[in-house]
Amino acid sequence: MIKKRIDKLRSKFIKYGIDGYVVPKNDEFFSEHSNKDRLKFISNFTGSAGCAIILKDRNYLFVDGRYTIQSKIESGKHFKILDYFKIINTSVFKNLNLGIDPTLFTSKQIENFFSKNNKITIIKENLVDKISKIQNIKKSSFYSIDKTIAGESHHKKISRVSSFLKRNKYDYLFITAPENIAWLLNIRGYDSPTSPIPNSNLLLTKEKHVFLIVEKKKTKKLLNEKKLKLNQIVDPNYILEFFVKLKKGSILLDEKTCSVYLEQLIKKKFKVIKKEDPIYILKSIKNNIEIKNMINAHIVDGVALTKFIYWIKNLKKLNITEVDAQNKLEKIRRMSPKYLFPSFNTIAGSGKNGAIVHYRATKNNTKLLKRNEIFLCDSGGQYKFGTTDVTRTICFENQNKNIKNIFTNVLKGHIAVAQTDLNKKKTGKLIDKDARKFLKKQHLDYSHGTGHGVGFFLNVHEGPQAISKSNSVKIQKGMILSNEPGYYKKDKFGIRIENLVYVKKIGRKLGFENLTLAPIEKELINFNLLTKREKNYLFNYHLKVYSKISPFLNRNEKKWLASFI
Repeated sequence: MIKKRIDKLRSKFIKYGIDGYVVPKNDEFFSEHSNKDRLKFISNFTGSAGCAIILKDRNYLFVDGRYTIQSKIESGKHFKILDYFKIINTSVFKNLNLGIDPTLFTSKQIENFFSKNNKITIIKENLVDKISKIQNIKKSSFYSIDKTIAGESHHKKISRVSSFLKRNKYDYLFITAPENIAWLLNIRGYDSPTSPIPNSNLLLTKEKHVFLIVEKKKTKKLLNEKKLKLNQIVDPNYILEFFVKLKKGSILLDEKTCSVYLEQLIKKKFKVIKKEDPIYILKSIKNNIEIKNMINAHIVDGVALTKFIYWIKNLKKLNITEVDAQNKLEKIRRMSPKYLFPSFNTIAGSGKNGAIVHYRATKNNTKLLKRNEIFLCDSGGQYKFGTTDVTRTICFENQNKNIKNIFTNVLKGHIAVAQTDLNKKKTGKLIDKDARKFLKKQHLDYSHGTGHGVGFFLNVHEGPQAISKSNSVKIQKGMILSNEPGYYKKDKFGIRIENLVYVKKIGRKLGFENLTLAPIEKELINFNLLTKREKNYLFNYHLKVYSKISPFLNRNEKKWLASFI
Protein backbone atom coordinates (compact mmCIF):
# COMPACT_ATOMS: atom_id res chain seq x y z
CA MET A 1 0.00 0.00 0.00
CA ILE A 2 2.80 2.46 0.88
CA LYS A 3 4.55 1.73 -2.42
CA LYS A 4 1.35 2.49 -4.35
CA ARG A 5 0.95 5.77 -2.50
CA ILE A 6 4.56 6.75 -3.20
CA ASP A 7 4.12 5.85 -6.90
CA LYS A 8 0.99 8.00 -7.07
CA LEU A 9 2.86 10.91 -5.52
CA ARG A 10 5.76 10.50 -7.94
CA SER A 11 3.35 10.59 -10.86
CA LYS A 12 2.72 14.26 -9.98
CA PHE A 13 6.39 15.23 -10.31
CA ILE A 14 6.38 15.78 -14.09
CA LYS A 15 3.47 18.24 -13.96
CA TYR A 16 5.31 20.46 -11.47
CA GLY A 17 8.83 19.92 -12.83
CA ILE A 18 10.20 18.62 -9.54
CA ASP A 19 12.68 15.88 -8.60
CA GLY A 20 11.18 15.26 -5.19
CA TYR A 21 8.53 16.25 -2.66
CA VAL A 22 8.89 17.02 1.05
CA VAL A 23 6.30 15.72 3.53
CA PRO A 24 6.61 17.03 7.12
CA LYS A 25 4.81 15.72 10.20
CA ASN A 26 3.10 19.00 11.06
CA ASP A 27 -0.05 20.50 9.65
CA GLU A 28 -0.48 24.18 8.72
CA PHE A 29 -0.71 25.07 12.43
CA PHE A 30 2.61 23.33 13.18
CA SER A 31 0.99 21.16 15.85
CA GLU A 32 2.84 18.11 17.15
CA HIS A 33 -0.27 15.95 17.01
CA SER A 34 -2.64 16.64 14.14
CA ASN A 35 -5.85 15.06 12.95
CA LYS A 36 -4.35 15.30 9.46
CA ASP A 37 -1.23 13.10 9.45
CA ARG A 38 0.24 13.23 5.96
CA LEU A 39 3.57 11.76 7.04
CA LYS A 40 1.91 8.62 8.37
CA PHE A 41 -0.11 8.30 5.17
CA ILE A 42 2.93 8.38 2.89
CA SER A 43 5.45 6.52 5.08
CA ASN A 44 3.55 4.52 7.73
CA PHE A 45 5.65 6.31 10.38
CA THR A 46 3.56 7.11 13.48
CA GLY A 47 6.06 9.10 15.56
CA SER A 48 5.40 12.68 16.65
CA ALA A 49 8.35 14.24 14.78
CA GLY A 50 9.89 13.55 11.39
CA CYS A 51 10.11 14.52 7.74
CA ALA A 52 10.00 12.45 4.55
CA ILE A 53 11.55 13.34 1.23
CA ILE A 54 10.26 11.37 -1.74
CA LEU A 55 12.58 11.44 -4.76
CA LYS A 56 12.13 9.86 -8.19
CA ASP A 57 14.19 6.79 -7.33
CA ARG A 58 14.58 6.71 -3.54
CA ASN A 59 13.01 7.93 -0.31
CA TYR A 60 14.40 9.35 2.92
CA LEU A 61 12.84 9.59 6.36
CA PHE A 62 14.53 11.90 8.88
CA VAL A 63 13.82 11.19 12.57
CA ASP A 64 15.45 11.97 15.91
CA GLY A 65 16.94 9.52 18.40
CA ARG A 66 13.58 8.71 19.99
CA TYR A 67 12.39 7.08 16.80
CA THR A 68 15.44 5.35 15.29
CA ILE A 69 14.22 1.82 16.02
CA GLN A 70 10.52 2.55 15.52
CA SER A 71 11.02 4.19 12.11
CA LYS A 72 13.02 1.24 10.80
CA ILE A 73 10.24 -1.13 11.83
CA GLU A 74 7.42 1.00 10.42
CA SER A 75 9.07 2.54 7.35
CA GLY A 76 12.43 0.86 6.73
CA LYS A 77 11.12 -1.21 3.82
CA HIS A 78 10.49 1.86 1.65
CA PHE A 79 12.65 4.57 3.23
CA LYS A 80 16.27 5.09 4.14
CA ILE A 81 16.21 6.22 7.77
CA LEU A 82 18.53 9.11 8.68
CA ASP A 83 19.17 11.05 11.85
CA TYR A 84 17.26 14.32 11.86
CA PHE A 85 20.39 16.48 12.13
CA LYS A 86 21.33 15.38 8.61
CA ILE A 87 18.36 17.29 7.21
CA ILE A 88 20.14 20.54 8.09
CA ASN A 89 20.97 21.81 4.60
CA THR A 90 21.15 18.21 3.59
CA SER A 91 24.03 17.15 1.40
CA VAL A 92 22.66 13.61 1.18
CA PHE A 93 21.48 14.70 -2.26
CA LYS A 94 22.33 17.87 -4.20
CA ASN A 95 21.14 20.01 -7.08
CA LEU A 96 17.61 18.66 -7.01
CA ASN A 97 14.36 20.58 -7.35
CA LEU A 98 12.21 19.85 -4.29
CA GLY A 99 8.51 20.68 -4.14
CA ILE A 100 6.95 21.92 -0.90
CA ASP A 101 3.56 23.06 0.37
CA PRO A 102 4.24 26.66 1.58
CA THR A 103 1.63 26.39 4.35
CA LEU A 104 3.66 23.63 6.08
CA PHE A 105 7.14 25.21 6.28
CA THR A 106 8.62 28.34 7.79
CA SER A 107 11.18 30.37 5.86
CA LYS A 108 13.77 29.41 8.49
CA GLN A 109 13.14 25.70 7.86
CA ILE A 110 13.55 26.13 4.12
CA GLU A 111 16.72 28.14 4.59
CA ASN A 112 18.23 25.70 7.12
CA PHE A 113 17.08 22.41 5.61
CA PHE A 114 16.92 22.59 1.85
CA SER A 115 17.93 25.76 0.03
CA LYS A 116 21.74 25.56 0.30
CA ASN A 117 22.25 22.42 -1.78
CA ASN A 118 18.90 22.12 -3.55
CA LYS A 119 16.33 24.26 -5.32
CA ILE A 120 12.87 24.78 -3.83
CA THR A 121 9.63 24.97 -5.80
CA ILE A 122 6.56 26.23 -3.98
CA ILE A 123 3.44 24.30 -4.96
CA LYS A 124 0.20 25.93 -3.83
CA GLU A 125 -1.71 22.66 -3.48
CA ASN A 126 -0.66 19.78 -1.25
CA LEU A 127 0.31 16.78 -3.38
CA VAL A 128 -0.33 14.24 -0.61
CA ASP A 129 -3.87 15.59 -0.24
CA LYS A 130 -4.34 15.12 -3.99
CA ILE A 131 -3.75 11.36 -3.66
CA SER A 132 -5.12 10.71 -0.18
CA LYS A 133 -8.47 10.35 1.49
CA ILE A 134 -7.40 12.21 4.63
CA GLN A 135 -10.60 13.84 5.83
CA ASN A 136 -10.90 17.12 7.68
CA ILE A 137 -12.38 16.54 11.12
CA LYS A 138 -15.76 18.12 11.88
CA LYS A 139 -15.23 21.72 12.87
CA SER A 140 -16.53 22.02 16.44
CA SER A 141 -16.95 25.38 18.11
CA PHE A 142 -14.25 26.78 20.39
CA TYR A 143 -15.18 27.26 24.04
CA SER A 144 -14.04 29.44 26.94
CA ILE A 145 -12.49 28.49 30.25
CA ASP A 146 -13.33 30.79 33.14
CA LYS A 147 -10.90 33.07 34.97
CA THR A 148 -11.45 30.90 38.06
CA ILE A 149 -9.85 28.04 36.09
CA ALA A 150 -7.23 29.98 34.11
CA GLY A 151 -6.29 32.20 37.07
CA GLU A 152 -6.15 35.36 34.96
CA SER A 153 -8.66 37.06 32.67
CA HIS A 154 -8.07 37.25 28.94
CA HIS A 155 -8.30 41.05 29.19
CA LYS A 156 -5.31 41.12 31.55
CA LYS A 157 -3.34 38.76 29.31
CA ILE A 158 -4.06 40.94 26.27
CA SER A 159 -2.87 43.98 28.21
CA ARG A 160 0.37 42.22 29.18
CA VAL A 161 1.17 41.26 25.59
CA SER A 162 0.17 44.67 24.21
CA SER A 163 2.51 46.30 26.73
CA PHE A 164 5.28 44.08 25.37
CA LEU A 165 4.53 45.35 21.85
CA LYS A 166 4.66 48.97 22.96
CA ARG A 167 7.93 48.51 24.87
CA ASN A 168 9.57 46.97 21.83
CA LYS A 169 7.95 49.42 19.38
CA TYR A 170 6.02 46.76 17.45
CA ASP A 171 2.62 47.63 16.03
CA TYR A 172 1.28 44.10 15.70
CA LEU A 173 1.79 40.53 16.87
CA PHE A 174 0.64 37.82 14.48
CA ILE A 175 0.03 34.65 16.52
CA THR A 176 0.22 31.43 14.53
CA ALA A 177 0.54 28.82 17.32
CA PRO A 178 -2.96 27.74 18.43
CA GLU A 179 -1.68 26.91 21.92
CA ASN A 180 -0.71 30.57 22.36
CA ILE A 181 -4.12 31.75 21.17
CA ALA A 182 -5.69 29.33 23.65
CA TRP A 183 -3.67 30.92 26.47
CA LEU A 184 -4.27 34.54 25.41
CA LEU A 185 -8.06 34.29 25.04
CA ASN A 186 -8.66 31.57 27.67
CA ILE A 187 -10.26 29.36 25.04
CA ARG A 188 -9.90 25.73 24.01
CA GLY A 189 -10.99 23.66 21.03
CA TYR A 190 -11.24 20.19 19.53
CA ASP A 191 -8.63 20.39 16.78
CA SER A 192 -6.15 17.81 18.04
CA PRO A 193 -6.68 14.19 19.06
CA THR A 194 -4.66 14.71 22.25
CA SER A 195 -4.78 18.42 23.10
CA PRO A 196 -7.68 20.90 23.43
CA ILE A 197 -6.19 23.39 20.99
CA PRO A 198 -8.22 25.84 18.84
CA ASN A 199 -6.70 25.84 15.34
CA SER A 200 -6.66 29.48 14.22
CA ASN A 201 -4.47 32.54 13.77
CA LEU A 202 -4.78 35.82 15.63
CA LEU A 203 -3.67 39.40 15.13
CA LEU A 204 -3.12 41.56 18.21
CA THR A 205 -2.41 45.28 17.94
CA LYS A 206 -0.47 47.38 20.41
CA GLU A 207 -3.78 49.15 21.14
CA LYS A 208 -5.20 45.79 22.41
CA HIS A 209 -7.40 45.13 19.38
CA VAL A 210 -7.89 41.42 18.70
CA PHE A 211 -8.80 39.71 15.41
CA LEU A 212 -9.30 35.96 15.35
CA ILE A 213 -8.69 34.40 11.93
CA VAL A 214 -10.88 31.31 11.73
CA GLU A 215 -14.05 29.93 10.15
CA LYS A 216 -17.06 31.71 11.67
CA LYS A 217 -18.75 28.40 12.62
CA LYS A 218 -15.97 27.75 15.15
CA THR A 219 -16.73 30.98 17.02
CA LYS A 220 -20.43 30.48 17.74
CA LYS A 221 -19.95 29.95 21.49
CA LEU A 222 -17.42 32.78 21.78
CA LEU A 223 -19.83 35.18 20.09
CA ASN A 224 -22.73 34.06 22.29
CA GLU A 225 -20.55 34.62 25.38
CA LYS A 226 -19.63 38.07 24.00
CA LYS A 227 -15.95 37.17 24.34
CA LEU A 228 -15.54 38.40 20.78
CA LYS A 229 -17.66 40.51 18.45
CA LEU A 230 -18.51 39.57 14.88
CA ASN A 231 -16.20 42.26 13.47
CA GLN A 232 -13.30 40.58 15.29
CA ILE A 233 -13.71 37.35 13.31
CA VAL A 234 -11.79 37.17 10.02
CA ASP A 235 -12.54 34.51 7.41
CA PRO A 236 -9.23 32.80 6.45
CA ASN A 237 -10.27 32.97 2.77
CA TYR A 238 -10.18 36.77 2.99
CA ILE A 239 -7.03 37.18 5.02
CA LEU A 240 -5.23 39.17 2.32
CA GLU A 241 -8.11 41.66 2.12
CA PHE A 242 -8.00 41.95 5.91
CA PHE A 243 -4.29 42.81 5.90
CA VAL A 244 -4.78 45.38 3.11
CA LYS A 245 -7.22 47.35 5.29
CA LEU A 246 -4.80 47.62 8.23
CA LYS A 247 -2.44 50.52 8.82
CA LYS A 248 1.15 49.95 7.83
CA GLY A 249 3.60 49.19 10.60
CA SER A 250 5.91 46.60 12.09
CA ILE A 251 4.61 43.12 12.77
CA LEU A 252 6.17 40.40 14.91
CA LEU A 253 5.94 36.88 13.44
CA ASP A 254 6.76 33.70 15.30
CA GLU A 255 9.69 32.21 13.38
CA LYS A 256 8.75 28.67 14.48
CA THR A 257 5.11 28.57 13.39
CA CYS A 258 4.49 31.26 10.77
CA SER A 259 4.42 29.56 7.37
CA VAL A 260 6.12 30.87 4.26
CA TYR A 261 2.64 31.28 2.77
CA LEU A 262 1.49 33.65 5.50
CA GLU A 263 4.83 35.43 5.72
CA GLN A 264 4.72 36.28 2.01
CA LEU A 265 1.20 37.71 2.36
CA ILE A 266 2.23 39.86 5.32
CA LYS A 267 5.48 41.07 3.76
CA LYS A 268 3.50 42.81 1.02
CA LYS A 269 2.50 45.55 3.44
CA PHE A 270 4.28 45.29 6.79
CA LYS A 271 7.78 45.50 8.13
CA VAL A 272 8.35 41.95 9.38
CA ILE A 273 10.28 41.07 12.54
CA LYS A 274 10.81 37.31 12.92
CA LYS A 275 11.36 36.22 16.51
CA GLU A 276 9.86 33.84 19.03
CA ASP A 277 6.31 34.67 20.02
CA PRO A 278 6.57 36.24 23.54
CA ILE A 279 3.51 34.24 24.64
CA TYR A 280 5.59 31.05 24.84
CA ILE A 281 7.52 32.27 27.86
CA LEU A 282 4.47 33.97 29.43
CA LYS A 283 2.46 30.77 29.07
CA SER A 284 5.23 28.60 30.50
CA ILE A 285 5.02 30.36 33.88
CA LYS A 286 1.87 29.02 35.50
CA ASN A 287 -0.04 31.06 38.05
CA ASN A 288 -1.17 29.71 41.42
CA ILE A 289 -4.63 28.72 40.14
CA GLU A 290 -3.16 26.77 37.23
CA ILE A 291 -0.76 24.98 39.58
CA LYS A 292 -3.62 24.18 41.96
CA ASN A 293 -5.65 22.71 39.10
CA MET A 294 -2.67 20.68 37.90
CA ILE A 295 -2.13 19.32 41.43
CA ASN A 296 -5.77 18.21 41.58
CA ALA A 297 -5.58 16.59 38.14
CA HIS A 298 -2.52 14.62 39.23
CA ILE A 299 -4.26 13.29 42.31
CA VAL A 300 -7.05 11.91 40.11
CA ASP A 301 -4.52 10.58 37.61
CA GLY A 302 -2.36 9.11 40.37
CA VAL A 303 -5.32 7.15 41.69
CA ALA A 304 -5.98 5.70 38.22
CA LEU A 305 -2.36 4.77 37.57
CA THR A 306 -1.89 3.25 41.03
CA LYS A 307 -5.02 1.12 40.61
CA PHE A 308 -3.68 0.01 37.23
CA ILE A 309 -0.24 -0.93 38.59
CA TYR A 310 -1.84 -2.87 41.45
CA TRP A 311 -4.13 -4.67 39.00
CA ILE A 312 -1.43 -5.66 36.52
CA LYS A 313 1.09 -6.76 39.16
CA ASN A 314 -1.48 -8.93 40.92
CA LEU A 315 -2.87 -10.80 37.91
CA LYS A 316 -2.75 -14.54 38.63
CA LYS A 317 -2.15 -15.20 34.93
CA LEU A 318 -0.38 -12.57 32.86
CA ASN A 319 -2.39 -13.53 29.80
CA ILE A 320 -2.75 -10.03 28.39
CA THR A 321 -1.25 -8.08 25.49
CA GLU A 322 0.27 -4.61 25.47
CA VAL A 323 -2.99 -3.34 23.92
CA ASP A 324 -5.02 -5.04 26.66
CA ALA A 325 -2.87 -3.27 29.24
CA GLN A 326 -3.21 0.19 27.73
CA ASN A 327 -6.96 -0.32 27.23
CA LYS A 328 -7.31 -1.28 30.89
CA LEU A 329 -5.46 1.86 31.98
CA GLU A 330 -7.69 3.98 29.75
CA LYS A 331 -10.79 2.28 31.21
CA ILE A 332 -9.66 3.06 34.76
CA ARG A 333 -8.93 6.69 33.88
CA ARG A 334 -12.40 7.02 32.35
CA MET A 335 -13.96 6.13 35.70
CA SER A 336 -13.27 9.72 36.78
CA PRO A 337 -15.82 12.33 35.55
CA LYS A 338 -12.94 14.81 35.32
CA TYR A 339 -11.12 12.74 32.69
CA LEU A 340 -11.51 13.82 29.04
CA PHE A 341 -9.06 11.96 26.78
CA PRO A 342 -5.38 10.86 26.55
CA SER A 343 -2.77 13.62 26.35
CA PHE A 344 -0.82 11.47 23.86
CA ASN A 345 -0.89 7.94 22.49
CA THR A 346 -0.02 5.54 25.30
CA ILE A 347 3.37 3.83 25.04
CA ALA A 348 3.03 0.30 26.43
CA GLY A 349 6.05 -1.85 25.58
CA SER A 350 7.01 -5.20 27.01
CA GLY A 351 10.54 -6.58 26.75
CA LYS A 352 12.22 -5.52 23.53
CA ASN A 353 9.34 -3.18 22.64
CA GLY A 354 10.17 -1.11 25.70
CA ALA A 355 13.47 -0.26 24.00
CA ILE A 356 11.52 1.62 21.30
CA VAL A 357 11.33 5.01 23.00
CA HIS A 358 7.96 6.03 21.54
CA TYR A 359 6.62 2.57 20.73
CA ARG A 360 2.91 2.25 20.00
CA ALA A 361 1.12 -1.07 20.29
CA THR A 362 -1.89 -1.53 18.00
CA LYS A 363 -4.50 -4.22 17.55
CA ASN A 364 -2.47 -5.65 14.67
CA ASN A 365 0.93 -5.07 16.26
CA THR A 366 1.06 -6.16 19.89
CA LYS A 367 2.66 -8.86 21.99
CA LEU A 368 1.79 -10.79 25.12
CA LEU A 369 3.34 -9.56 28.34
CA LYS A 370 5.77 -12.06 29.87
CA ARG A 371 6.60 -12.45 33.54
CA ASN A 372 10.34 -12.54 32.88
CA GLU A 373 10.23 -9.24 30.96
CA ILE A 374 9.96 -5.70 32.26
CA PHE A 375 7.08 -3.55 31.06
CA LEU A 376 7.37 0.17 30.25
CA CYS A 377 4.16 2.21 30.33
CA ASP A 378 4.19 5.91 29.40
CA SER A 379 0.76 7.55 29.44
CA GLY A 380 -1.12 10.70 30.30
CA GLY A 381 -4.50 12.36 30.34
CA GLN A 382 -6.30 15.62 29.74
CA TYR A 383 -8.52 16.45 32.70
CA LYS A 384 -10.86 19.21 33.81
CA PHE A 385 -8.48 20.97 34.25
CA GLY A 386 -4.95 19.71 33.86
CA THR A 387 -2.54 17.72 31.74
CA THR A 388 -0.60 14.65 32.94
CA ASP A 389 2.32 12.60 31.62
CA VAL A 390 3.88 9.74 33.61
CA THR A 391 6.06 6.71 32.92
CA ARG A 392 6.51 3.67 35.11
CA THR A 393 8.66 0.61 34.44
CA ILE A 394 7.14 -2.49 36.02
CA CYS A 395 8.36 -6.03 36.69
CA PHE A 396 6.40 -9.20 37.47
CA GLU A 397 9.19 -11.35 38.91
CA ASN A 398 12.75 -10.92 40.14
CA GLN A 399 15.11 -9.47 37.52
CA ASN A 400 18.83 -9.97 37.08
CA LYS A 401 21.39 -7.75 38.78
CA ASN A 402 22.28 -5.90 35.56
CA ILE A 403 18.72 -4.70 34.96
CA LYS A 404 18.32 -3.72 38.61
CA ASN A 405 21.56 -1.75 38.56
CA ILE A 406 20.57 0.10 35.40
CA PHE A 407 17.10 0.85 36.77
CA THR A 408 18.68 2.12 39.99
CA ASN A 409 21.07 4.41 38.11
CA VAL A 410 18.14 5.80 36.12
CA LEU A 411 16.36 6.33 39.45
CA LYS A 412 19.41 8.09 40.92
CA GLY A 413 19.37 10.47 37.93
CA HIS A 414 15.63 11.01 38.41
CA ILE A 415 16.16 11.84 42.09
CA ALA A 416 19.08 14.14 41.26
CA VAL A 417 16.81 16.17 38.98
CA ALA A 418 14.02 16.27 41.57
CA GLN A 419 16.44 17.59 44.21
CA THR A 420 18.05 20.27 42.03
CA ASP A 421 18.89 23.57 43.71
CA LEU A 422 17.61 25.92 40.98
CA ASN A 423 19.41 28.87 42.57
CA LYS A 424 22.65 27.20 41.48
CA LYS A 425 21.63 25.26 38.37
CA LYS A 426 19.27 27.54 36.53
CA THR A 427 19.08 25.98 33.06
CA GLY A 428 17.98 22.66 31.64
CA LYS A 429 21.38 21.82 30.17
CA LEU A 430 23.01 21.97 33.62
CA ILE A 431 20.29 19.78 35.15
CA ASP A 432 20.52 17.31 32.28
CA LYS A 433 24.13 16.50 33.20
CA ASP A 434 23.07 15.42 36.69
CA ALA A 435 20.36 13.16 35.27
CA ARG A 436 22.89 11.25 33.13
CA LYS A 437 25.95 11.14 35.38
CA PHE A 438 25.19 7.83 37.11
CA LEU A 439 24.51 6.04 33.83
CA LYS A 440 27.59 7.59 32.22
CA LYS A 441 29.81 6.15 34.95
CA GLN A 442 28.74 2.78 33.52
CA HIS A 443 29.27 4.06 29.92
CA LEU A 444 25.50 4.18 29.34
CA ASP A 445 23.22 6.99 28.12
CA TYR A 446 19.87 7.70 26.47
CA SER A 447 19.08 9.45 23.19
CA HIS A 448 16.28 11.78 24.28
CA GLY A 449 16.12 14.85 26.50
CA THR A 450 15.59 14.44 30.22
CA GLY A 451 12.52 16.65 30.37
CA HIS A 452 10.12 18.83 28.41
CA GLY A 453 7.81 21.65 29.37
CA VAL A 454 4.14 20.81 29.92
CA GLY A 455 1.09 22.99 29.29
CA PHE A 456 -1.86 23.74 31.55
CA PHE A 457 -4.75 21.82 30.00
CA LEU A 458 -2.93 22.18 26.70
CA ASN A 459 -0.05 20.52 24.88
CA VAL A 460 1.78 17.83 26.81
CA HIS A 461 4.97 19.09 25.13
CA GLU A 462 5.52 22.81 25.64
CA GLY A 463 8.45 25.18 25.27
CA PRO A 464 10.63 27.05 25.61
CA GLN A 465 11.83 25.37 28.83
CA ALA A 466 13.29 21.86 28.73
CA ILE A 467 15.85 19.67 30.48
CA SER A 468 18.19 18.71 27.68
CA LYS A 469 21.83 18.89 26.60
CA SER A 470 21.33 22.19 24.75
CA ASN A 471 18.48 24.09 26.44
CA SER A 472 19.64 27.38 27.97
CA VAL A 473 16.26 28.82 28.97
CA LYS A 474 16.23 29.91 32.61
CA ILE A 475 14.00 27.67 34.75
CA GLN A 476 11.56 29.95 36.58
CA LYS A 477 8.99 29.72 39.36
CA GLY A 478 5.70 28.32 38.04
CA MET A 479 7.19 26.33 35.16
CA ILE A 480 6.14 22.69 34.76
CA LEU A 481 8.52 20.10 33.32
CA SER A 482 8.86 16.35 33.02
CA ASN A 483 11.68 14.49 34.76
CA GLU A 484 12.27 11.34 32.70
CA PRO A 485 15.73 9.82 32.41
CA GLY A 486 15.87 6.32 30.95
CA TYR A 487 17.91 3.60 29.30
CA TYR A 488 17.13 1.41 26.28
CA LYS A 489 18.86 -1.84 25.30
CA LYS A 490 17.96 -2.60 21.70
CA ASP A 491 15.97 -5.83 21.26
CA LYS A 492 16.07 -6.39 25.04
CA PHE A 493 14.31 -3.87 27.30
CA GLY A 494 13.54 -0.24 28.05
CA ILE A 495 13.59 1.64 31.35
CA ARG A 496 12.16 5.09 32.05
CA ILE A 497 10.96 6.80 35.22
CA GLU A 498 8.93 9.95 34.61
CA ASN A 499 7.24 12.41 36.93
CA LEU A 500 5.97 15.89 36.21
CA VAL A 501 7.38 18.57 38.49
CA TYR A 502 6.70 22.26 39.00
CA VAL A 503 9.05 25.00 40.19
CA LYS A 504 8.32 26.56 43.58
CA LYS A 505 10.05 28.33 46.45
CA ILE A 506 11.23 25.70 48.95
CA GLY A 507 12.57 27.56 51.97
CA ARG A 508 15.04 30.08 50.59
CA LYS A 509 15.72 28.05 47.50
CA LEU A 510 13.96 27.56 44.22
CA GLY A 511 13.35 23.87 43.55
CA PHE A 512 11.12 21.22 42.03
CA GLU A 513 7.98 19.80 43.63
CA ASN A 514 6.50 16.56 42.30
CA LEU A 515 3.09 16.67 40.69
CA THR A 516 2.95 12.99 39.71
CA LEU A 517 1.68 10.65 42.43
CA ALA A 518 2.28 6.98 41.66
CA PRO A 519 4.57 4.34 43.19
CA ILE A 520 8.00 3.65 41.68
CA GLU A 521 8.80 -0.04 41.16
CA LYS A 522 10.72 -1.01 44.33
CA GLU A 523 11.40 -4.57 43.10
CA LEU A 524 13.73 -3.17 40.43
CA ILE A 525 15.83 -1.15 42.86
CA ASN A 526 19.25 -2.21 44.12
CA PHE A 527 19.05 -0.34 47.42
CA ASN A 528 22.78 -0.89 48.00
CA LEU A 529 23.45 1.67 45.25
CA LEU A 530 21.32 4.36 46.88
CA THR A 531 22.71 6.93 49.30
CA LYS A 532 20.94 7.73 52.55
CA ARG A 533 19.68 10.97 51.01
CA GLU A 534 18.26 9.10 48.01
CA LYS A 535 16.57 6.54 50.27
CA ASN A 536 15.04 9.37 52.30
CA TYR A 537 13.77 10.98 49.10
CA LEU A 538 12.12 7.73 48.03
CA PHE A 539 10.54 7.24 51.47
CA ASN A 540 9.16 10.79 51.55
CA TYR A 541 7.91 10.54 47.96
CA HIS A 542 5.96 7.34 48.63
CA LEU A 543 4.67 8.77 51.93
CA LYS A 544 3.26 11.71 49.96
CA VAL A 545 1.77 9.38 47.34
CA TYR A 546 0.07 7.33 50.06
CA SER A 547 -1.26 10.36 51.96
CA LYS A 548 -2.74 11.96 48.82
CA ILE A 549 -4.31 9.00 47.04
CA SER A 550 -4.98 6.27 49.62
CA PRO A 551 -8.40 7.74 50.52
CA PHE A 552 -9.53 6.77 47.01
CA LEU A 553 -8.22 3.17 47.07
CA ASN A 554 -9.82 -0.02 48.29
CA ARG A 555 -8.44 -1.94 51.29
CA ASN A 556 -6.17 -4.27 49.28
CA GLU A 557 -4.81 -1.42 47.16
CA LYS A 558 -4.08 0.63 50.29
CA LYS A 559 -2.25 -2.24 51.97
CA TRP A 560 -0.14 -2.82 48.86
CA LEU A 561 0.67 0.89 48.45
CA ALA A 562 1.67 1.14 52.12
CA SER A 563 4.40 -1.43 51.47
CA PHE A 564 6.32 1.21 49.44
CA ILE A 565 6.84 3.37 52.51
